[in-house]
Amino acid sequence: MTSRVGIAAYGSYIPYWRLGRQTVNTALGKPGGKGTRAVASYDEDTTTMAVEAARRAVAGLDSVAMLGGVISSTATPIYADKTNATTVHAALELDLDVRVSDQGGAARSGIAALIGGFYQPGGTLVTLADTRTGASGGADEVGTGDAAAAFVVGDGQSLDLIADLAGTGSGSAEFLDRWRAPGEPWAATWEERFGESVYVELAGRSFENALKSSGLTAGEINKFAVTGMSPRAAKAFAKGSGVPAEAIVPDLEAQIGNTGTAHPGVLLAAMLDEAKAGELIAVTMLADGADTVLLRVTEAIDSYRRPPSVQQQIAQGNETLSYLDFLSWKGAIRNQTPRRPDPDRAVAPATYRDSSWKYGFSGSKCTECGTRHMPPQRVCLKCGANDHMVHDKLSDVGAKIATYTIDHLAFSLAPPVVGVVLDFDGGGRFSCEMTDCDPEKVAIGQRAEMTFRKISTASGIHNYFWKARPAGEGTTS
Repeated sequence: MTSRVGIAAYGSYIPYWRLGRQTVNTALGKPGGKGTRAVASYDEDTTTMAVEAARRAVAGLDSVAMLGGVISSTATPIYADKTNATTVHAALELDLDVRVSDQGGAARSGIAALIGGFYQPGGTLVTLADTRTGASGGADEVGTGDAAAAFVVGDGQSLDLIADLAGTGSGSAEFLDRWRAPGEPWAATWEERFGESVYVELAGRSFENALKSSGLTAGEINKFAVTGMSPRAAKAFAKGSGVPAEAIVPDLEAQIGNTGTAHPGVLLAAMLDEAKAGELIAVTMLADGADTVLLRVTEAIDSYRRPPSVQQQIAQGNETLSYLDFLSWKGAIRNQTPRRPDPDRAVAPATYRDSSWKYGFSGSKCTECGTRHMPPQRVCLKCGANDHMVHDKLSDVGAKIATYTIDHLAFSLAPPVVGVVLDFDGGGRFSCEMTDCDPEKVAIGQRAEMTFRKISTASGIHNYFWKARPAGEGTTS
């Protein structure tokens, strides 16, 4: 390679909720069941999770001004015939000149987007996200999961790289292993032994091509993650790869499930969480072929401000989710809605005009008296100064609960509704809903942070805004 390219920053997002496999089996009258899967809440989707992972990634940069592009990848996009990555762009309030695109359709698109992002001009933010499920009682229902990861990638001249790209390799063939027709809620699969025989060969080819391009050997790898659409094939390939057994990292499927498009990114983030300068790390993804990425960790990792780790997020998960709530959140069953008018759809002109507030959660601050306004105002509500305001981004500012209410009557897919009034650090008060919380543990003075969520959907239009959640260890606030 003529110039250095690699990773400058990264972030991962594992949803708060977990579904125990024993919980599912008990509900279906089956014995046993070990482990859990990560579940996106009723107000989350692949776009909101991509935003959360991206926020954590860009927190490791000196400035988002160095970003020249955004690529969002998922096999389960929220919109068709509309670019989903523009919502990520808006939430981060990136410059209007930044190029934005989607890359999706299948689980392999995530690692392909990451590889392609290395060679884009300037810094590129690549997000990988997925929400997955399967037929009730099937292997995909309990064996898959929801998550997201994000990486800022590019060349060493524009970015301070924490990991240099050492090499990549691919192996591809046309074969029928897993497919989902448009409009179908989950995928169908062929007999697993057939896929295993094809995948192992293609994974080996991908891995050898990556080693050849880097001039390295399998024995030099310090951390190696293997994942894919065929768990049997992934395990068989890892065992025969020639990488020392102690270097092969857990695939995390027992804790969060296989998160599809996002999973190679989640595993890469988990390796970077613990990586040391000089280590060689690698990830291979088996999906309609195989792709391998080799990276050499640089000394910049020692001073890098690491995001909340994958293991921290796994440890903070809530395993009390019921099987009925899971089915409801996944749309497998329909809840009785209240006898009230349906929510109005988001209005395009107003949404565009208020994009900085709606997507970026940015208010205004009076330069005369310092009063914060949420939403932004032109006239100060305290001193009356007119047009003496500056832009004030609050999505990453911490807050504490001034007061709260618990509403058992309002309709919600996760009752009761918890409403909070927040006092932000440095001034400013805002009232909103709190999510991902135990209502019995909400308290005045509790620390909180903002999170990007889906408020409602009407006429096929998703209405996004911000909610509060309890502040966790190492959060973006």
